[in-house]
Amino acid sequence: MPLDEDVVASIYREHGPALRRFVLSASRDPQLAEDVVQETVLRVWQHAPDISGSLRSYLYRTARNIMIDNYRRAQRRPESLEGSLTESAGAMEKVDELLNRVLIEEALLRLSKEHRDVLVALHYRRFTVNEAAVQLNIPSGTVKSRAFYAVRALRTILDEMGVEQ
Repeated sequence: MPLDEDVVASIYREHGPALRRFVLSASRDPQLAEDVVQETVLRVWQHAPDISGSLRSYLYRTARNIMIDNYRRAQRRPESLEGSLTESAGAMEKVDELLNRVLIEEALLRLSKEHRDVLVALHYRRFTVNEAAVQLNIPSGTVKSRAFYAVRALRTILDEMGVEQ
């Protein structure tokens, strides 16, 4: 059973601009971006009962899949220049990287502030345990235990979001 039109319009208003930026970062074609966003929202409308987990991650995965479908469709009808296919393959790798960043960012936001701060200090700022302890004003043993439990919690959140590791 499809979603109500008002719900779909709300999804489009809330997530459309972010999806458009996501697609534009990979394709640089505003018309293609709009087409992918519209197709993504259409699929959500058609498959709403099958969505489990995060709607945002479902939207990004769906948009990514649509871009891959478009790329594959273009491969079946090769263009006159082989270079454009190579550029498209590079664009798909960039899309995967961007999708992973978005999903990790969303998963990090679901962690407690204490766990998120430790992971950001250790993995993104590349602090040592002692540097992170000084920066966060907590003992180094606490940094280690929070990092352990934060990674465990992050894996659980990513599993709930349907992200394959």
